[in-house]
Amino acid sequence: MAGNLSIYCHRTFLYAFSQRPVTRGVFFLARFPEYYSGGNEKMKKYFEFEKLGTNYRREFIGGMTTFLAMAYILIVNPNILTLSDVPDLPEALRMDTGAVFVATALAAAVGSIIMGLIGKYPIALAPGMGLNAFFAYTVVLSHGAPWQHALAAVFISSVFFLILTISGWREKLINAIPVELKHAVGAGIGLFITFIGLKNAGIIVDNPATLVGLGDLTNSNTLLALFGLLITVIMLTRGIHGAVFFGIIITVIVGMIFNLIETPESVVGAVPSVAPTFGAVFSAFGDPSFYTATMLGIILTFLFVDFFDNAGTLVAVANQAGLMKDNKLPRAGRALFADSIASLVGSIFGTSTTTSYIESSAGVASGARSGFASLVTAGFFLLALFFFPLLSVVTSAVTAPALIIVGVLMVSSLGKIEWGRFEIAVPSFLTMIAMPLSSSIATGIAAGFIFYPITMIVKGKSKEVHPIMYLFFVIFLLYFVFLTE
Repeated sequence: MAGNLSIYCHRTFLYAFSQRPVTRGVFFLARFPEYYSGGNEKMKKYFEFEKLGTNYRREFIGGMTTFLAMAYILIVNPNILTLSDVPDLPEALRMDTGAVFVATALAAAVGSIIMGLIGKYPIALAPGMGLNAFFAYTVVLSHGAPWQHALAAVFISSVFFLILTISGWREKLINAIPVELKHAVGAGIGLFITFIGLKNAGIIVDNPATLVGLGDLTNSNTLLALFGLLITVIMLTRGIHGAVFFGIIITVIVGMIFNLIETPESVVGAVPSVAPTFGAVFSAFGDPSFYTATMLGIILTFLFVDFFDNAGTLVAVANQAGLMKDNKLPRAGRALFADSIASLVGSIFGTSTTTSYIESSAGVASGARSGFASLVTAGFFLLALFFFPLLSVVTSAVTAPALIIVGVLMVSSLGKIEWGRFEIAVPSFLTMIAMPLSSSIATGIAAGFIFYPITMIVKGKSKEVHPIMYLFFVIFLLYFVFLTE
């Protein structure tokens, strides 16, 4: 009976969704064991090894390189989401470190597997930098919202991602936003992340006279962070893959030598329980305080930021790998589908929005060309689950250099903005600068999206503004009037 039920469900699933181009690749998930048991040839054919000029060795090295380049997220994400640098935070607002670590690894593994099997791109996914900072520092710390509410906002935005992706509207919305504002959003998030890193390191501190000022550079933890920044910069300058991750490990070792970091009792241990965060997202839906105008603005922010982040990464990495065709991204719908599902699963496990990682370019540079490399990366994330004892001793002074470096990489998009056009420069600059100064990604996006139509209209270029941008203008104007506190 169980076998008949399984066959019935499988056929029903095929009947309902097989005609959707965006989800057609999903069916390989059910048939994967068939390919695996069929030997190397079927796998090679599915991942188009011959067409792409690749092999298992290149894909394995590429996938491992991508993991090393982005493995820092296993340390940084729990550090950010648990607000470890805020000692007096009420325990009700603090997430469980072990559970977030497991959720981070599982979300990365699930997202990378789906991207590899369905999208067939050598692009790995994990909880996104910037969105995790927005989750922790804006939603939880600034607004005082329970972390369960923040997870619910991620869950709802992920459902919208999925609907918009399947319908094809997600690509249309992305294309409606001017490229300059997309670059400005990325740069603004980079500045925001860098500011958090400098603050966590004690390099920048509160100053009653000037709001911020230079911290005590002789402080032992600040010196450790500066050492980590220096060693990471040196390795990145030398072109060492995984420099950010290795920088964290070296800084941890140095911190242990000088008794600035607690020495772990073991390197490998049992996988922490994900129970404290798993499914907690659903508890928010029964809480009347969740349904507020402010939460609506938060959901929209998760939507917009992931729009830009994921699309930009997909295009950049695919172009580097030579996978673009006629300046278009093949299987774009499937790749976006992978991102949507990964975010949905991540919110259930207990982490912020999951998105494609630009660090995948390191794997491509090492030879990765197919989705098999993403499966390799996913395997390493699953293996990392057993190394929590080593990673649990990491402090904010150790992860601060990673935040600063990621910020440096993100602001590189500033060079792609036409600063000579004042009507473009103003909204771009306001988008970028408002994020770190207001400690809110949402505020930065809102400022830029309001001023862009205004400057374009005054310049006499109203017809160049996409109608959707006028809709965004109204939405964000209402955001400032009703949604901000």
